[in-house]
Amino acid sequence: MASSFSPAILIPLLPLLLLLVCTRGAVANANNQPLPASGSGGGKYCYTRMFSFGDSITDTGNQVSFFPTAPAARAPYGETFFGHPTGRYSDGRLVVDFLAEALGLPYLTAYLRGKTAEDFRRGANFAVSAATALRLDFFRERGLDLTIIPPYSLDVQLEWFKGVLHSLASTDQERKDIMTRSLFLMGEIGINDYNHHFFQNRSFTAEIKPLVPLVISKIENATKVLIDLGAKTILVPGIPPMGCIPRFLNLLPSKNHNDYDKLGCLKWLNDFSQYHNRALKQMLQRIHHDPTVTLIYADYYGAMLKIVRSPQNNGFTKESVLRACCGVGGAYNADSLVCNGNATTSNLCTEPSRYISWDGLHLTEAAYHFIARGVLHGPRCIS
Repeated sequence: MASSFSPAILIPLLPLLLLLVCTRGAVANANNQPLPASGSGGGKYCYTRMFSFGDSITDTGNQVSFFPTAPAARAPYGETFFGHPTGRYSDGRLVVDFLAEALGLPYLTAYLRGKTAEDFRRGANFAVSAATALRLDFFRERGLDLTIIPPYSLDVQLEWFKGVLHSLASTDQERKDIMTRSLFLMGEIGINDYNHHFFQNRSFTAEIKPLVPLVISKIENATKVLIDLGAKTILVPGIPPMGCIPRFLNLLPSKNHNDYDKLGCLKWLNDFSQYHNRALKQMLQRIHHDPTVTLIYADYYGAMLKIVRSPQNNGFTKESVLRACCGVGGAYNADSLVCNGNATTSNLCTEPSRYISWDGLHLTEAAYHFIARGVLHGPRCIS
């Protein structure tokens, strides 16, 4: 008997994938054309909802709901697009926001800001800044300081989602319909499992690198949970090149010039990012599922590295590639963990759109927009 499981393939355009899923769900574009990249055209879209999970790369306001004095709750966060802080760790929109725009959906309501099911009628964002794939107990057992590690791991976020799903539908068929017509963004998640160890000076060889299989297993489990609930399309991003992130360049300096590539990034740390991403792609390829399910690997690593390699060809400046727009000084303007509002106004750049890094750890709206375009239009691993 032939297997019903789908092998990994490559497709040239995510909009084409969206069209194929539409056709599968009997909502095909009448002209059989790829979906537009913007929601402003007024046409019908495949996905009626989007649900996202993850950390500060995706969080649109959950952390500031329980931590109102968090940096993202203060200026200059949010200054570029919204004109005020929104709980996003950037000067403006994130990848999840650009995906929502492309699908003709409103910006997702942060779960902890929602009050009724109606707030989640078009989707919800469960991502929490500093959140991890592994449960909080794991870090407690390792003796890590839990001060900045929230108790909202990926497992917790999945439970939140299940509650929202049941609030939106009263029957199994209604819930199935919601799952079929929704796009799921699984992350990025996992980088904080490593970050919290790096920030507490734990051993890379003995403690951090061995975390990768554990983190990937958690993402695999979460992906399977969504599939079992009826999800048909799940977008799973990899982690960015950590060796090109200003905060890590500041935190992990080396006197050995051979530790850096010609761009000034830490080679061993980028190798680690690729190690995680390879494991993630291999996991997506081996997950057993029926042919109606599509898993998409989103290459955040490759998209960011493209800017770093050719900043001037992509709207950024060569001088700002490895420097934070908002910081407190140092070679990378990243001597603090994040941008601290008024304390750093003297080191706030005048053109965030020319920078890749916003606060040394997170990216600018311009960089996230570039990555989102890559997700929408670049070849990605599908299983």
